[in-house]
Amino acid sequence: MNIVLFSQLKQRKIYNPIKDITSGIVIALVSIPIAMGYAQIAGLPAIYGLYGSFLPILIYAFMTTSPQFAIGVDAMPAAMVGTLITSLALNPGSDKVMSLVPTISFLVGIWFVIFYFVKAGRVVKYISVPVMSGFISGVGFTIILMQIPKLFGGNPGTGVLLALLINIASEFEHFNLLSAVLGIGTIVIILICKKYLPKIPMTVIMMVVGAILQIVIKLDRFGVKLLPAVSSGLPQLLIPNLSCISGNLVTIIFESFSIAAVIMAQTLLATNNYASKYGDNVDNGRELLSYAGMNFASALVGCCPINGSVSRSGMADSLGVRSQLMSISAGITMILILLFGTPVLQFLPVPVLTGIVMTALIGILDFKMFSRLWQTCKSEWVIFMLSFAGVLALGTINGVIVGCALSFWEVSVRAASPPTCFVGRIPGRGNFHSLNRNTHAHPIKNTVIYRFSGNLFFANIDKFENDIMSAIKEDTHQVVVDARGIGSIDVTAVDRLISFVDQINRRGIKFYLTEHESSLNDQIRAYGGEKLLDGGVVRRTITLALRDAGLEKPYKLEDIDLNNEISYMESEEKLAEFEWAFGEDAEDRLKRLANDAADELVEQIAKHEEHISVFENHGATTKWGMLGLFDEHEFWDFLEARFDDMAQDGVISEEDAEWINDRIEARRLKGEQRLSELNPRAIRLLSKHREKILEYLKNRDPESYEHMSKIIKHIHENDSANNVSEDE
Repeated sequence: MNIVLFSQLKQRKIYNPIKDITSGIVIALVSIPIAMGYAQIAGLPAIYGLYGSFLPILIYAFMTTSPQFAIGVDAMPAAMVGTLITSLALNPGSDKVMSLVPTISFLVGIWFVIFYFVKAGRVVKYISVPVMSGFISGVGFTIILMQIPKLFGGNPGTGVLLALLINIASEFEHFNLLSAVLGIGTIVIILICKKYLPKIPMTVIMMVVGAILQIVIKLDRFGVKLLPAVSSGLPQLLIPNLSCISGNLVTIIFESFSIAAVIMAQTLLATNNYASKYGDNVDNGRELLSYAGMNFASALVGCCPINGSVSRSGMADSLGVRSQLMSISAGITMILILLFGTPVLQFLPVPVLTGIVMTALIGILDFKMFSRLWQTCKSEWVIFMLSFAGVLALGTINGVIVGCALSFWEVSVRAASPPTCFVGRIPGRGNFHSLNRNTHAHPIKNTVIYRFSGNLFFANIDKFENDIMSAIKEDTHQVVVDARGIGSIDVTAVDRLISFVDQINRRGIKFYLTEHESSLNDQIRAYGGEKLLDGGVVRRTITLALRDAGLEKPYKLEDIDLNNEISYMESEEKLAEFEWAFGEDAEDRLKRLANDAADELVEQIAKHEEHISVFENHGATTKWGMLGLFDEHEFWDFLEARFDDMAQDGVISEEDAEWINDRIEARRLKGEQRLSELNPRAIRLLSKHREKILEYLKNRDPESYEHMSKIIKHIHENDSANNVSEDE
């Protein structure tokens, strides 16, 4: 397995591994209070958090294909085990619990072996980010509620939301002011330093400060609880006792499956995110085996299941870690702590340890996702909240069920309502464009063209039919479906499609299915839809379908006359690509782009640079990239207006403004000339109707008249129009 590690070192070209080694030491020190706290949450003595922080980490380091991801004793598995212990009415730290917890870790490892053989890693892609974020946040918030009493000297709670709130209220009879100051103060200090001094390991510092306070002023004399004394040395390896689950076999097997599923989902998603960030190749199958290995190792040392740690991985990333030398260093450091450093741990105040753990838990509450979904997609926000509430109100096991149900429900809803639109033509341009996203697109006369971007099956065939029926008018002669997004179809959809086509045909309307892959025809035939192919319903392209219906290019468009075409040419299809990309925000985005370009241009002029980026090449070059010809006209207008304002405000001189405007005018004319050369329909119109066009523009807009006069002159000088017949 060490071949993987050496491969990581070679790929990363790490000639000086000191950074990874020192980062591992820091992560081990940070893990001490966190791992001890999570071990207690799982019902184990605190020292078992350290036991689970060396052997599992070393096993993972030599098995994983991820160069920088970190694992350890973490929140969710610990919470899920702790919840199970509570539901079984077992006392934390009892012999039964000490035997049961490592057995659960062993079963989790077994599940990962099974996951490997059934290639369960593929299932992760069906779990949406809102579902996983809601679940993780729910677990984190549940543990926070469990731990709150320990901040002020009380005992932790168990159960779901109502039980935890009742426990918090009842534990106030044990309230200790100094404990509350230490616990809450620890949280406040760590959170503030995390924001303003993120590279300082405040968890380690606060742990040391708490120990010093105990040594100096004897906090326990004032009622502050301390961690119990622990003996030095490594743990004795043990073989899991499977007989301890006999009385609750089904419950424990299901719980271990749930823990394995949650670890797989969270850890694989996070691991692949880091792999994507750095261009690493992660083998999901090998990762599942590494998760099995680390949990078998955890069972051997008597610890709870091990999970990927997003917080420690984030710390490793910020420290520049690029190989699993970090994990090896962290594991060896923890061994040294167990051998020589455990006597110090008995001086650690429980409120301080609790505060450290709670800051780590606050870090897994996904406030950003909550806010992002609220602002952008209310339906996914509801999914996030349902997943969150499912854990909080029903417990982690039921929360897993709720999360899985929500994931499949979300997939089903999206599949049942795929993106659709009606399309038409833009005068003077080829292809077909969405009528909603392109203000200059018009439907072809007597024609409905419907684009359906999803697989067609029993759950969305109603939408397919209803959308088309609602678009059909009295003068509709043909319906064409752009089916390039339909990759598959089921037997229900085929039967309904046959009936629907018959219904359309009885109204004297032709129906066509076009643009799809040929494999869809095979599916239609296999499901009894031979009639559709024999009847000519299936056509390779929209153009061929329209030709069969008797329509030839150039197509007649609705709501188009000569004045509209002139108006279209005058606007030169403003915001064509930006409107497609940004929809209603297109004009604002282009204005913002022009303002940015203006500021950059002013800086370049001030530096006397020879090359002005926005005027480079053959068109406007901006931060967005090279603008299309159809967007340039509007961009130059915005830029020109911006410099006029700058000149009036004294930001630039009148001479500079005049020089810039001359450059803009030259670029504008160049773009218009290129546009006319690329647009045969515009050439035909200019040639055929040039006198009417110029007369129309002269009376309407002298400035546009001047532009169009220059374009027509350019066309005639290059004899472009003579190559295009008026009847083409």
